[in-house]
Order: sequence, then C-alpha cells, then structure tokens
Amino acid sequence: MPDLYVANTDNAWFDFLRERRPWQEVNFWKPSQQIFKAIDEGGLFVFRLKSPRNVIGGYGILSSAINVPIKFAWESLGQGNGVESLETMVRAIGRYRKRDTDAHSLIGCRVLVNPVFFDEHEWFPIPEDWSQNIVTGKVYRPLSREGGRLLEQLQSRTAPSVIFERDRRDFEGFEERQARFGAPTTVIPRLGQGAFRIKVAGTYQFSCAISETRVLPALDAAHIRPYREGGSHSITNGIMLRKDIHSVFDEGFATIDNDGRFVVSSQVKERFNNGSEYRRLHGKAIWLPASASERPSLDSLEWHQNNKFVGA
Repeated sequence: MPDLYVANTDNAWFDFLRERRPWQEVNFWKPSQQIFKAIDEGGLFVFRLKSPRNVIGGYGILSSAINVPIKFAWESLGQGNGVESLETMVRAIGRYRKRDTDAHSLIGCRVLVNPVFFDEHEWFPIPEDWSQNIVTGKVYRPLSREGGRLLEQLQSRTAPSVIFERDRRDFEGFEERQARFGAPTTVIPRLGQGAFRIKVAGTYQFSCAISETRVLPALDAAHIRPYREGGSHSITNGIMLRKDIHSVFDEGFATIDNDGRFVVSSQVKERFNNGSEYRRLHGKAIWLPASASERPSLDSLEWHQNNKFVGA
C-alpha cells in the first residue's frame, strides 16, 4: 500500500475544483521551484484544508512532481490548476513570490490523477498527531496507527468504483506494470492527456530526444502509438520531440528502431526534394531516460515501425 502525504491545502484552490468536479487530473502547484520527494509516484496526496476549516477534504494519486513554467502547466491542465485562467494563475502565484512573475516563471508542479473532493458533510478531523507548526505537509505510513486510521477514513468515504476496492492491494486508478516474465513489479498511476504531457516533459528533461533542442515552446510530448489508434498515455508510449520531428514521425516518414536509433525514410528526399534536416539525423541514437521503466516499450516501437513507417 502506498504512503500517504497530508498537505496543507489552499481553500480557494480546493473549492474551485470541488465545484467543477469530476476531474481526471489536477495540479497541486507551489509558487516556486521545489524538489518534492516526500512520497513516490503512486502515493496518496491528501488535502488538509487550511484554517478555519482544519479538516481532511479529499485526496489524489501522485503522478509526477517536477518544476515547469506556469504557461506549460496551464496548457497541459487548464482549469485543473484550480484557477479560472492563465492570467489569474500568474497573478495568484505572483502574490507569493518576491520576484517578478510571468507565464514563463517556474513553479513546483505536483500532478494528481483521479482526485476525490469530498462534500462538506464528509470532511473529517486531521490526524491526532498533526502539529499546527507543519508548514507544507507530513508523511504517514499506511501501517502506522494514524496512517491506518487516515486510510480507513478515506476508504470509507470513497465509492469502490472510484479508487479503493476492499480486500485488494491495488487501486482502480492504477495500472500494473508487468515484468516480461513473472509477477507485476510495480504499480503506477494511469495518466490522462495533461498528466502524460507533463510526465514526458519531465522524464526527457525538457529536451528533444533526437535533436536535443531545449526550447520548450518548440517541443511536443509525442505518443509513439497514437492515442486515437489504441495507444496509451503511459510514459513507455511517450517521447519528447521537436514539433517538426514529431510531425514527420507521426506521418510515418521516420521511426525509431528496436536499438533506439532514429530511422528516416528515403521518401523524405524523394517526395519533398530535400529533407536534409531530417536525413542528417538518420541513424542517430535517441536520448533515453536513465530508468528502464520509463523508456519506450518495444511493443510501441514495433507498432510504429509496422503501422506508420512508410519504408526505408
């Protein structure tokens, strides 16, 4: 069972999202860059509503925790950031910062999937050992006394079809990652489109895996197998590409082979009378994430090779 993180939660952010539920994904943002490692991805991120409420009001499943520009967070999750517009978001963040703030300023982005916002009659008291001196939040282990009570309270207020299923260790909102042979090795959150975009950007360090371009407005979080054609929003079906390379890849004039090399079709030259910008990248090894569990899957790559690529 994942750890729980109880976070001090802005009441205005909570109310905005609760009034507009349901959400597939939301952003619990912080006004400045922060490294968040209190819980792993897949842990429960619990909303402790600030005074005068001082209660537990809901939770979500942590999908990723990275620093992103405000504009990127807005373009990925929109009102899932808990505000009406990008301009409102910039102003709200600016009130917390001592330096100038604009749409390109970096913020802490904690993407939560399958968030649950309880009605007021379902709110319940904070854990007994909670200190009012806690500034940001506190981790609870599910097998500890207070952690177990907290988990039970969340479970009792959540419809089984949403997250919890009694007598099971996994969640409705999770997908199991299977080892090639044998039992499941980890449990990961199931991502939506916005969470996928942010997860891919962070995993590839905001850089094109092929050209190494690092200008964020010029980049796309690309699906290897398109979502509309049966692909998932999982990180293993994603890669960060420069927008023009993304278009060439989607049209099938380039692919990635099983050894992680960028392969450009000869038809780029034949059909478009040049294509030297892409042909010079032919055979280049793509940049891969350090974690093998986040690299493109062979299933996705082979699907693209067999169903999209127009030939060498």
